[in-house]
Amino acid sequence: MKLTFIDWTIMVIYFVFVLGIGFALKRYMKTSTDFFLSGRSIPAWITGLAFISANLGAQEVIGMGASGAKYGIATSHFYWIGAIPAMAFIGVFMMPFYYGSRARSVPEYLKLRFDEKTRGFNAISFAVMTVLSSGISLYAMGLLLETLLGWDFSFSILIAALIVLIYVFLGGLTSAIYNEVLQFFLIVFGFAPLVFLGLRDVGGWSGLQARLATVATSNGFGAGAWSESWKYMGSPSSNPMGVEWFGLAMGLGFVLSFGYWCTDFLVVQRAMAAKSMSAARRTPLIAAIPKMLFPFLVILPGMIAIALTYKSGGSGFSLPKKLDGTFEYNMAIPMMLGHYFPSGMLGVGLTALMASFMSGMAGNVTAFNTVWTYDIYQSYIKRGASDQHYLWMGRMATVFGIVISVAAAYVTTRFNNIMDMLQLVFAFVNAPLLATFLLGMFWKRTSGHGAFIGLISGTIGAAIHQGLTLPAGAHAGIKGGWFGVVHSYPSELAQAFWTAIVAWSACFLITILVSLVTKPRAEGELSGLVYSLTERAKEDDVPWYQRPAILAVIILIAAVILNIIFW
Repeated sequence: MKLTFIDWTIMVIYFVFVLGIGFALKRYMKTSTDFFLSGRSIPAWITGLAFISANLGAQEVIGMGASGAKYGIATSHFYWIGAIPAMAFIGVFMMPFYYGSRARSVPEYLKLRFDEKTRGFNAISFAVMTVLSSGISLYAMGLLLETLLGWDFSFSILIAALIVLIYVFLGGLTSAIYNEVLQFFLIVFGFAPLVFLGLRDVGGWSGLQARLATVATSNGFGAGAWSESWKYMGSPSSNPMGVEWFGLAMGLGFVLSFGYWCTDFLVVQRAMAAKSMSAARRTPLIAAIPKMLFPFLVILPGMIAIALTYKSGGSGFSLPKKLDGTFEYNMAIPMMLGHYFPSGMLGVGLTALMASFMSGMAGNVTAFNTVWTYDIYQSYIKRGASDQHYLWMGRMATVFGIVISVAAAYVTTRFNNIMDMLQLVFAFVNAPLLATFLLGMFWKRTSGHGAFIGLISGTIGAAIHQGLTLPAGAHAGIKGGWFGVVHSYPSELAQAFWTAIVAWSACFLITILVSLVTKPRAEGELSGLVYSLTERAKEDDVPWYQRPAILAVIILIAAVILNIIFW
């Protein structure tokens, strides 16, 4: 791909702008609260956009485009059942605990509700997860620049890592949030023309459906397997995801979805930066509105890419293949940009992609430096230091978090769809954590010993399941099968869904059993930490359109309608 002067100019302006935000905000980073939680002063509409943009990194933009090509419209399940219900739930039920407890992180909430060892285990596992996720963003960035511009892969990820390091090191969470808002608009304006041009080229939605029928039948599925979201979910063998409706609804719609949106500090941190409890509760609900529409921006280009690749007679477009003969699905959106966009527009599109990569990485790094500083360093390494010392440690954590992310980027090269790897990471960390949170928030009897042993059991359960299973065509190693293969899944995604189900179930059951034979905390210590012992917010004077419960119902109805339309 050859870029013109105007394309380079657009990208350079973006890089200068994001670095400028970091330098401009540095003088406001006077305390650790300013650096890690933006002083809890950000308006709801900004935290709402940042809430969705924190999840709009390389994993979503590249991963969802790749999944659109690999799995078709069924990828919309990651949004309409795999995000919207959970975003409504956290806004209505869970933000009062997070924000009201004044906890500075999700692990710190676990300490307040349970005990120190539960907080410590989650802090360590979450820290590992964030640097792995950050590495995925770096990998996607390196792959893009290497394939499209001919840059060296290692050089590309080092440049991207350096830019993120500078603006997070200087401006902390505030810098990341404002860059995420900028990235949100770049994605919208950079990808909307791509969808329009691609659909026009294939003859609109009906023309795309006809071409996707060729893709489906060529792969041994029914004609609508790539263009209908629920119809082919009766059995794993009838759809490209390789998962049946129960595995989808339970694994993605409940465990992975609620585990991510309700307990992952990466997104919760954005809502906790809001200026009031009301703004914090509205944050995920505001984010849910554009979230419902994003399948049309990031999934459709991938579907168009695979349709053009299979077009009889050639279309001038074809996804590249890896050495093992499988398509390099991660290149679907970058190659679509090169195929359709002229000079100038190409610069905007590539800038939007790079913004998503660096924003996703920055989101993970800001979550990592907060958890490392408050929940690991302050708790176990150096207690009682000054606030300025912890501010310094937060900046140092930014440095070594990015160094580890660079190493994680090379692990990601083993997957042809980064979304598959990401779901596997979530299955190990977020799935058991969800069980702990649900029991802790809604069952007073849950004990600290029960939560701790349950979390460990859930993680071990995920490891055992992963070690005994393997996706079809894969070799034992990072994708599983360490203990021998007793079951083979049709796809990596199906394996990740069931790994999550096993992890959640193990944690849920063990937590209950251990809690029943151990001593719970006194009710007087649980005020504001358990649903039945927390005072409900009064909303008598609040306009209906600002009431979380009403907003949540409207959003859920809209999600149901979208599922029916694309059934």
